[in-house]
Amino acid sequence: MAVTVDDKTVAELRNLADRLRIDSIRATNASKSGHPTSCASMAEIMSCLFFRVMKYKLSEPRDKSSDRFILSKGHAAPILYSAWAEAGLFPVEDLMNLRKLDSDLEGHPTPRLNFVDVATGSLGQGLSVACGMAYVGKHFDKASYRTYCLIGDGESAEGSIWEALHFAGHYRLDNLCAIFDINRLGQSEPTSLQHNMEVYRKRLEAFGFHAIVVDGHDVEELCKAFDEASSTLGKPTAILAKTYKGYKFPTISDELDWHGKPLGAKADEVIHAIEQQMQPRTSTGVPHIAEPVDDAPEVNIDDVRLSAPPAYKMGEMVATRLAYGTALAKLAEHNPRVIALDGDTKNSTYSDKIKKVSAERYIECFIAEQNLVGVAIGAGCRGRTIPYVSTFAAFFTRAFDQLRMGAISQTNITCVGSHAGVSIGEDGPSQMALEDLAMFRAIPGSTVFYPSDAVSCERAAELAGKTKGICFIRTSRPNTAVIYENEQAFSAGKGHVVRNHDEDDLVIVGAGVTLHEALKASDMLMESGIKAAVIDPFTIKPIDHDLLVKEATRCNGRVLTVEDHYPEGGLGEAVASTLAEQRNVIVKILAVREVPRSGPPEVLLEHFGIGAKAIAEAAKKLVAL
Repeated sequence: MAVTVDDKTVAELRNLADRLRIDSIRATNASKSGHPTSCASMAEIMSCLFFRVMKYKLSEPRDKSSDRFILSKGHAAPILYSAWAEAGLFPVEDLMNLRKLDSDLEGHPTPRLNFVDVATGSLGQGLSVACGMAYVGKHFDKASYRTYCLIGDGESAEGSIWEALHFAGHYRLDNLCAIFDINRLGQSEPTSLQHNMEVYRKRLEAFGFHAIVVDGHDVEELCKAFDEASSTLGKPTAILAKTYKGYKFPTISDELDWHGKPLGAKADEVIHAIEQQMQPRTSTGVPHIAEPVDDAPEVNIDDVRLSAPPAYKMGEMVATRLAYGTALAKLAEHNPRVIALDGDTKNSTYSDKIKKVSAERYIECFIAEQNLVGVAIGAGCRGRTIPYVSTFAAFFTRAFDQLRMGAISQTNITCVGSHAGVSIGEDGPSQMALEDLAMFRAIPGSTVFYPSDAVSCERAAELAGKTKGICFIRTSRPNTAVIYENEQAFSAGKGHVVRNHDEDDLVIVGAGVTLHEALKASDMLMESGIKAAVIDPFTIKPIDHDLLVKEATRCNGRVLTVEDHYPEGGLGEAVASTLAEQRNVIVKILAVREVPRSGPPEVLLEHFGIGAKAIAEAAKKLVAL
């Protein structure tokens, strides 16, 4: 049942909303950039949330038991900063440093700030993150904290928002509250639905939400709606707040062409108009901030290791995608905070093996890869879980923006992409990841593993769980021979010479299926009197610079790379880049250089110039230079 909101609280919350407006005007004017009108439409929402509804520790903004808040419409960052400043986290005067180079109060929120969990600003991503947080709170932490996500009406056109709404409704995340700031105006024109609140309500209800339409500038209505959300069981709540962009800004409110513009010379006039409407302050402080219920458990996400070492026989034929599933189960056996997320490919990626350890630690995200990655990012926030995210490697390209933002968010997740390259065979080019290495290598701070057998794949999964940042493990569909002893040590950035001779004529660098093709080619070349060393880099980023330089120098400066990937941004370019400053070194790159087609895997490898015969022919030409 909703608690009655007394007149004093209503007056204080109204005044606080106006203070947040004024702070946002002053901060954006000081920086000569920003979005004061977008802040103004959500001022009452923020006032009610931060000073009546949410339970959190001001002394520790990322406390494990505190309520979570995600500002999906990240361009309204000034009012988020203002809310924390008015709460007392830092001086209000610091807001004047907005967007300065030496200030962490950036144009859009990032976790450089201790009260921001994830970076936002690339619109449409916040709700997926909030879903991940809420899922962890409900199913893993089993704690009292709630998750709130504020979404702009313009960004609700993004499909990722509706992927997240479906996820939240399906899993009945009743500890999640999505707040839509429906201020009618986009950046360049009105939104498609403008203030058609009934359409919003019907859509949210269709996605399994308890939808509440309110006047977003009425403090009493908002408080009652938040109380109703807290007491609604069995489904998430959506508060649909009808608001006006630039609310309380004379001649600016609800007008186009003010998006992303500070008020400039109009600022003093607008601030005066707002102050004229404010009531005298009834106290020197702010309304009471409720302490959270301290019931989220202590967890350990640092102890990540296999419950048992790899157990394979040399020469045994095992697909690395299968070895990943085996490793995932072992990791889950050892650490109860290891979780798996997948997009309806679990019986192909073998992520379903975790269900034999604990079915509850598998999260099915269905065929919605943007939301899949966003939920994983949210699940990993505040160090609550160790997320492993799997799907076909090609489909991670759909979520590149989420991954890009994940890097800005200082995210720790492991992405595992199977069915990479033409070696998958008959399924054809739509399923063949040939861009994935380039994509993940381009992400700042990422680590890219490319295991070539079952032993190295298990160790890659183990290492990825311990590695900060976004990790990618590229797994293969075909069975490949085990080439490493079970006791072999592995580490990121350290490759292995898997074949060498006295006085090698060249060195071949392969990974995954092409490493095995390189080994076959080495045998063929020996019959022609050419000795070829073979290197397994294990990680493409970082790549083993010292090993490559050493072997290139030893092998007459002749280096041949071969990869089941397009040439741009893959293994070959990584090797060429690290050897670029070495004298008398020639790097020849074999890669898939055209859009492929369906066919048997072994036929496709040769047809596109990356099979054993093609490698041997290229090696002969390279040695002859």
